[in-house]
Amino acid sequence: MNEHHADHAPRSFAQRVIDPKSIAIVGASDDPKKTTARPQQFLAQAGYAGNAYFINPRRETVQGAKAWPSLSSLPEVPEHVYIMTGAEAAIAAVEECAQLGVTAATVLSSGFAEDGLEGVEREDRLRAAAAKGDVRVIGPSSLGVVNPRTGVMLTGNAAFGEPDIPAGGVFVASQSGSVIGSLVSRARGRGIGFAGLVSTGGEADLSLGALCESMVDDPGVTSFALFLESLRHSEDLASFAQAAAAAGKPVAVYKLGRSDEAAALSVSHTGALAGEDSESEAFFRACGFARVYNFESLVEAPGLLLRVPVSPTPVSPRVGVVTTTGGGAAIMVDQLALRGLTIAGPSEELVSTMAERGATIPHSLIADLGLAGARHDIVTAALDAMQDSGEFDLIVFVIGSSARLNPELAVQAISERGDHAVPIVAFALPEAPDAAALLNESGVPAFRTPESCADVVAATYGRVPATIGNGARFAVDAAAPTAVLDEKASGELLASLGVEFCPSVAVEIATIDDTFDIPFTYPVVVKVLSDQIPHKSDVGGVVLNVHDARGVRDAARSIVDNVARHEPGVVVDRVLVQQMAPRGLADALVGYRVSADVGPLVVLSTGGVLAEIFADSSIRLAPVDTATAREMIGEVKGLSVVTGYRGLPEGDLEALVATIVAVSELAVSHTVVLEAEINPVSIRLAGDGVVALDALVRRVSSSDRVEPAAETASAALH
Repeated sequence: MNEHHADHAPRSFAQRVIDPKSIAIVGASDDPKKTTARPQQFLAQAGYAGNAYFINPRRETVQGAKAWPSLSSLPEVPEHVYIMTGAEAAIAAVEECAQLGVTAATVLSSGFAEDGLEGVEREDRLRAAAAKGDVRVIGPSSLGVVNPRTGVMLTGNAAFGEPDIPAGGVFVASQSGSVIGSLVSRARGRGIGFAGLVSTGGEADLSLGALCESMVDDPGVTSFALFLESLRHSEDLASFAQAAAAAGKPVAVYKLGRSDEAAALSVSHTGALAGEDSESEAFFRACGFARVYNFESLVEAPGLLLRVPVSPTPVSPRVGVVTTTGGGAAIMVDQLALRGLTIAGPSEELVSTMAERGATIPHSLIADLGLAGARHDIVTAALDAMQDSGEFDLIVFVIGSSARLNPELAVQAISERGDHAVPIVAFALPEAPDAAALLNESGVPAFRTPESCADVVAATYGRVPATIGNGARFAVDAAAPTAVLDEKASGELLASLGVEFCPSVAVEIATIDDTFDIPFTYPVVVKVLSDQIPHKSDVGGVVLNVHDARGVRDAARSIVDNVARHEPGVVVDRVLVQQMAPRGLADALVGYRVSADVGPLVVLSTGGVLAEIFADSSIRLAPVDTATAREMIGEVKGLSVVTGYRGLPEGDLEALVATIVAVSELAVSHTVVLEAEINPVSIRLAGDGVVALDALVRRVSSSDRVEPAAETASAALH
């Protein structure tokens, strides 16, 4: 037994995964050229001090070490088993783990769910094998688990064959195996280190979120970096987000799959607006994650995330740019501006103060120190003045060639200011790994490219506190039958939540004659009323400005003819007669959608039949409060016309806020509703309210689905 595990205190699952005192590798190869031989080599190179066993029933030795015929033949039960066999043998190995009392097994083997129906059946048997004991499985198709702090190298990824894998506080979890090696390669030699790296693979058992949550209490883990291909098991990610937020450990996330293909399955405009990537964005926001869009940013982000506290709302920091190379600074300013960040030039007073201290700069947007900026004393004076001026929330220092040739000058001076209340980040042109290492190790985040620097700054200041546990979440049965309600039924359901609609009446077409009467005044709009026609305008199913009973009859006949041409299989026997509303200041769309990945969402957009074309929308996990609804209004550019912009009349924004909140309450009061939309919502002058002019609801139609009470449905995720 190794001495650093001499205590006999109970060991947590996380310890057994990331810091096992004993490991076994099933399928270890004697051929040093094979992938299955690498973990043994990597463990030796990294100096793993625990007990390592190599399972190969066909050999006496493996690469000079004793080979054991099975897990059952070992002198102890290993804490972590890495399985590198074929799929069937992997299932047998997991079952043996379960019988022996192993608690952690990582499976490299492929041939499971990705291989069609036969693979799905094998994956079911893998889970069943694990369920025979307490073993939790990482994988299959996992490229392994690595802990540079203790030399644990349970991986065949060739990137870990290099010596001295950097240790630090960042815990990386990736659904893609090759990513963990790629991130290590990018961080090497730059002062960025890892507390662990895990490839979760197919997540047949242990999900990425559940694995990360188990690591939150590890004192050596200071932050998390997640690489996601999908949002499967989002409930576990949400639970992890709450735990990470409570522990004060920031999370950076990079996600693939920024497509809107899932929206094609939807019946409403809301579905097109709340596409896959928009859903992810809303989910990450609710989790309090900092989402980055540059791959390299994933390992560079934690340095700044740890320096900048989370703000209750997204902030636009005043960014000061100081440089010794004007061209490099101009590139940086471009990248910052592209992400909507505010570059603050030094005031005349600050320029004078800096000149008095020997750091002379021209009065412009950039504090350009010129060639003198390569001197330690000049950089120190400039940063001292800028950080103490109260004019900046963040300083970006763009360093020239001195970063590579003479890091003891400007770079050393920057590193000495890393603990100031106003943080500094740096970017060197040309690339200077040694300078980056010095800066990162001193608490000054250093970036390899201006793109990743700007990306991380925007992500850091754009995150908000995690709210993921505050709303309703529930699983969606994708196979459940659904039904679209007609406009009248949809409106009645939404009106019960407090949404205001124009007066309307459903009418049998056969009953309309010259004596037809309505309980409100003309003019009216006549619409086809059918649950088979969600988009009425597309089939000529709407007639506006009807002024009398004869007009209603003629409109109904016209609608029947139009629908017959466009939808010959649909029988139209009813129309909705609705009072025409005076034209408002603007139209909005308020929608609701239950995502199979992240649960209920509320959507706000500009309204009308072309809503999804403009893609001008704001999305949040539902339900939302009034403060969040106001944030959403501020994010929709097309609604700026009702905010009093440049003297324009102000709309009734509080009424719009109330409508957004009301629709979002579907998440807790009507959990059988999968999709709802009011479009358009006519926004009137301040004080006159808003009115919904059309509605659409899609809900689960199975007769055995019971509507839960609102108070029980509103329980948080955990």
